[in-house]
Amino acid sequence: MKVRVPRDLHTVTTVADDVERDGPRAGLSAADTKAIWSALKGLYRTGAYPGIAFTLRRHGQRVFDRTLGHAEGNGPADPVSAPKRLLTPATPICLFSASKAVTAVLVHKLAEDGGIRLDERVSHYLPAFGQAGKQDTTISDVLAHRGGFPMMKIRAADKKVELMEDWDRVIELICASPPTASRQQAYHAMTGGFILGEIIKRVTGTPITAYLDAEIRKPLKFRHFTYGIAKKHWSDVALNYEAGAPVRFPLSTVAERALFVPFPEVVRASNTGSFKQAVIPAGNIYATADELSRFFQMLLDGGSVNGRQILKPATVARLRRPVGRIGLDRMLMIPLQYSEGMMLGARPASLFGPDTPEAYGHLGFMNILGWADPSRHLSAALLTTGKAILGTHLIALSRLLATINARCA
Repeated sequence: MKVRVPRDLHTVTTVADDVERDGPRAGLSAADTKAIWSALKGLYRTGAYPGIAFTLRRHGQRVFDRTLGHAEGNGPADPVSAPKRLLTPATPICLFSASKAVTAVLVHKLAEDGGIRLDERVSHYLPAFGQAGKQDTTISDVLAHRGGFPMMKIRAADKKVELMEDWDRVIELICASPPTASRQQAYHAMTGGFILGEIIKRVTGTPITAYLDAEIRKPLKFRHFTYGIAKKHWSDVALNYEAGAPVRFPLSTVAERALFVPFPEVVRASNTGSFKQAVIPAGNIYATADELSRFFQMLLDGGSVNGRQILKPATVARLRRPVGRIGLDRMLMIPLQYSEGMMLGARPASLFGPDTPEAYGHLGFMNILGWADPSRHLSAALLTTGKAILGTHLIALSRLLATINARCA
């Protein structure tokens, strides 16, 4: 399933007016920026993404803030005559699991302020969590996907995306569920975020939405960057589309284990009003690519923004620190290494491309990426609206990341 790609990409390209100009910038030559842009266009030409938003900062300066494609109307199944809405740099897009990086920062901030201890047991703050064999699980374990509860025990009839919109019920189910992965590294796609959000709520006395607003969104002067999105912005949001090759066994099984519902159902539900107004700490922050890049730039700058210290440098250092060695993730079935909240880069290659031992960030459903790479002095965000697992887009994505890393070396 592919989108229709026009021959002339100028017709679907939008550039932030206040950013780009001809000539060298941030230490990159015109040839460097041309190569990166060519690789980004190559990714769009695969037809896997109705829309792509890309922001790249180097040495704190925005080099790219561009979009390709449509926010609505050019999905693989949309008729040619469907009304189309261009994707622009101002369009909010759901970050899905890249939201985990933000939630992790909030938890580290709460620890920095003395509200919690990361090495303390979760049950110290949330007593009900200590049942069913999870009494020794720490907050650090949850952040590093070693909490032992990548899935929760639920009835088949309750396996619906809409369950994620019932906060209290989800907390109850997670607390009652026995561990399923011991302390092995196993991606907690949804469960960990709810427990971390509940801890923030219990300790601060305010919902995680308010904590995000006070500690990150307002200090960084973001327009969006919220769990869910206000109804007045629903018509602005980019829609998500199932794309690429059909998801079949065994990938369909892996995807359903992580998401607890079939792949197409997640895509469908993500465009509903109930999803947009829900609060899902592990999966529904809405932001622009520029906002996500600015978030990682804050971390790259040691937790500072315009002279204001959002996080202490020591907190950022712990946030980046590896937990254990790189190994097979028992849920995603790919080799990964985590810190307390971030997916980490590696050598010879990682999610962030080749030769990225210092990079850190997070992947989102499916090829959404937000990351920082201190060795290259860059912070970047790649937001995509096509939900494709397999296809030629993976080759083009690898080429884009390799180009960015080579040109920013």
